[in-house]
Amino acid sequence: MRIGIGYDVHRLVEGRPLILGGVSVPHQRGLLGHSDADVLVHSIMDAMLGALALGDIGKHFPDTEAAYKDVSSLKLLERVKTLCLGKGYIIANIDAVIIAERPKLAPYIQAMRENIADVLAVPAELVSVKATTTEGLGFCGSGEGVAAQAVILLAQV
Repeated sequence: MRIGIGYDVHRLVEGRPLILGGVSVPHQRGLLGHSDADVLVHSIMDAMLGALALGDIGKHFPDTEAAYKDVSSLKLLERVKTLCLGKGYIIANIDAVIIAERPKLAPYIQAMRENIADVLAVPAELVSVKATTTEGLGFCGSGEGVAAQAVILLAQV
């Protein structure tokens, strides 16, 4: 068994869609990044890579590569899954949390779980996604950005 932790944060800006867990969440601002800036999926990928001591997503998908410009993070998650399988590991479970003051995310959580589970080819019951606020504190609380953390347990095949 291997355990990994991931963390990601992106700034909220005008003119970008807000994509979380592969779901387009209605909001007046979206996350700034080279890809779709999906902090939830990025934190999960970093947890997977960390569990196997393979570096981070910046190493595998650098923001200097045109091929990753505006790419869906779910496509990148598929590649990380392939790396994990190649090392002989499968997902035992994922626990993730999105940290954002707004918008309220409860209506979208199940779709996020299903998107992630579909890409990873695991039952949605193995993918936990939660959302919390920071009670108005810090960059998330002021609405400047969104963060996500994930913990993953990988089991050897």
